[in-house]
Amino acid sequence: MRNSTRSQVAPFIVMDVMEAARRAEAQGRRIIHMEVGQPGTPAPAGARAALSRAMQADPLGYTVALGLPDLRARIAKLYADWYDVDLSPGRVVVTAGSSGAFILAFTALFDAGDRVGIGAPGYPSYRQILKALDLVPVDIETTAENRLQPVPADISARGLQGLMVASPANPTGTMLGRDDMDGLIGAARDHGAAFISDEIYHGIEYEAKAVTALELSDEAYVINSFSKYFSMTGWRVGWMVVPEEHVRVIERLAQNLFICPPHASQAAALAAMDCTEELEANMAVYRANRQLMLEGLPAAGFDRIAPPDGAFYVYADVSHLTDDSRAFAREILDKAGVAVTPGLDFDPARGHGTLRFSYARSTADIEEGLERLARFMAARG
Repeated sequence: MRNSTRSQVAPFIVMDVMEAARRAEAQGRRIIHMEVGQPGTPAPAGARAALSRAMQADPLGYTVALGLPDLRARIAKLYADWYDVDLSPGRVVVTAGSSGAFILAFTALFDAGDRVGIGAPGYPSYRQILKALDLVPVDIETTAENRLQPVPADISARGLQGLMVASPANPTGTMLGRDDMDGLIGAARDHGAAFISDEIYHGIEYEAKAVTALELSDEAYVINSFSKYFSMTGWRVGWMVVPEEHVRVIERLAQNLFICPPHASQAAALAAMDCTEELEANMAVYRANRQLMLEGLPAAGFDRIAPPDGAFYVYADVSHLTDDSRAFAREILDKAGVAVTPGLDFDPARGHGTLRFSYARSTADIEEGLERLARFMAARG
């Protein structure tokens, strides 16, 4: 039986690294996980308790396609609390993780063959989802002087129908300032391109608050998730905010593609949004881990890094150490017992010489991982 050409997407390399780490653990080895962008903490206790109560009182059947009305209203309130943005709950769409939101956004906004700009390095699944939908991902090679973020000059002469940005970004952790975001929104508008803002790492910031595109425009698509700040990766629940006239378009697509987001996850997510004390305790761990990484990675020999503004990653230039980041990551796993992600996941052209280190796990794990990396690099010479 034949496969479609649309199915010929590249693997998500970090998932392959996770599997290699799992096999090593199955053989009895202790592996330090710096590969996956996943909090080491569970969903907040209040969220888990709320779900337990809901399971006793509710069959948890289908919800409406756009999500539980109470959850949509609570998400709208978050924009008032965090950004002083007055947002109608009617523009909020609850999704099956941010991945479900990407599929809905790309399907709603673009036709087959349309060109969508994405920053490189950037989250690899943007590229692969676009390809699977018969769209054309256009890599925008970002530069260190622009903190590995696109700038308005990158948009011209590319024939784009869409532009996707991420702030804080994966894998770099860099953020767009208000003027930077505004400039990109304007450039997209001037070139007739839809603007999509991936904001799933909002809440995980260190020295400045991230800017949401909704502060600057009602014409953007904004995508977020409960996976990162709210520590609910496996629950697969996210959201998007769309212009009012797009809501019915998204609703029709969601009805047919997903029916609805998982009811149980929505019940937990609603409660998670009020678990501020526990979530901020997680942030204290990320801050401590970030400082350890900024000191420990250069001491170990990974000294070509930039401090992340948000998220929980450090992206390192290792081109002076290897021209094969995938083989280098495999060597680190085999010899040091530390799982890290090759840069090829994020930048097919330049990722041969980069690695991403995640510091989302416990501080004890980060300390041990840095010690192992130091010993590995010392032995490697």
